[in-house]
Amino acid sequence: MFNGKILVATDGSELSDRAVSTAVELARALGAELIAFTVVPPYPYAGIGESSGVASADYQSQVGAEASDRLARVERAASEAGVPCHTSMLEDDLPHRAIVAAASKHHCGLIVMASHGRRGVEGVVLGSETQRVLTHTRRPVLVVR
Repeated sequence: MFNGKILVATDGSELSDRAVSTAVELARALGAELIAFTVVPPYPYAGIGESSGVASADYQSQVGAEASDRLARVERAASEAGVPCHTSMLEDDLPHRAIVAAASKHHCGLIVMASHGRRGVEGVVLGSETQRVLTHTRRPVLVVR
């Protein structure tokens, strides 16, 4: 079942940082390799004209830098714990789809991610990427709250 690779999905939030800490501790205890993963949202506008190309490049540069920073924080935590860590990011407007695809691509035996624990109307309206991952993968998922 578990093949020694753990994918930890991070969005940079405080709750996601707890999932990273859990994944690092688990990887250290199991002697596993960590795959730090984040999703980059695609440029949200389909503008027409000269300025849209520049705005798109600025957007991509900013979100790329933010994603790289998130992944670097995971790499530092893993390094401090003596855990081998590789990073990966994917541009997708559906984070759950990207997480499931990354776990498959990297042959991970476990996905670790955070959940905000939204319930009721808030959960229905805002949705849950964690719930979607659970629905769309056959891999085990460790949910951190």
